Amino acid sequence: MWKKDEAVRPPAAPSPAPPVHQSHDAAAVRPSSSGKEQAHIGKSVVVKGALSASEDMTIDGLVEGTIELRQNMLTIAPNGKIMAKILAKSVVVLGHVHGNITAVEKIDIRDSGSVDGDLIAPRVAISEGAHFRGSIDMQRAGEKAEAKAPEAKAQVPAASVAPSTGAPVR
Repeated sequence: MWKKDEAVRPPAAPSPAPPVHQSHDAAAVRPSSSGKEQAHIGKSVVVKGALSASEDMTIDGLVEGTIELRQNMLTIAPNGKIMAKILAKSVVVLGHVHGNITAVEKIDIRDSGSVDGDLIAPRVAISEGAHFRGSIDMQRAGEKAEAKAPEAKAQVPAASVAPSTGAPVR
């Protein structure tokens, strides 16, 4: 029959479980190859509104609104869909962007990237095979201020032009 000792004895402690490796979910912070932290917005994340950060960011999801990373790099991953105004230090587009992009250093649209909007940056690179529809302004901030000053002086006063014909008034 059965022994009395075994019936009273508490069950043996379970063996330690193997360590659980957590995968990075929808939004996570990871160290980048340069050693700086980098925020990652996953495929299933939808952001509506203003998005700002003080670290490099990769977006693989959907963002509608504005994105501001003045001192950092923004990467739009191949699955990223952006309908926003973007302001960043530099921008790399591998996904789809519908909106204007302003970068302090550079905008790079790779061969799988698509942009419908205006680009403002001192350096712009568009790879063969990329889609782009919009305008490009590659003036530096200092040049922009200097270029506007002569334009203002060159304008003809409104009183000296006839309103209906555009011909000079005598």
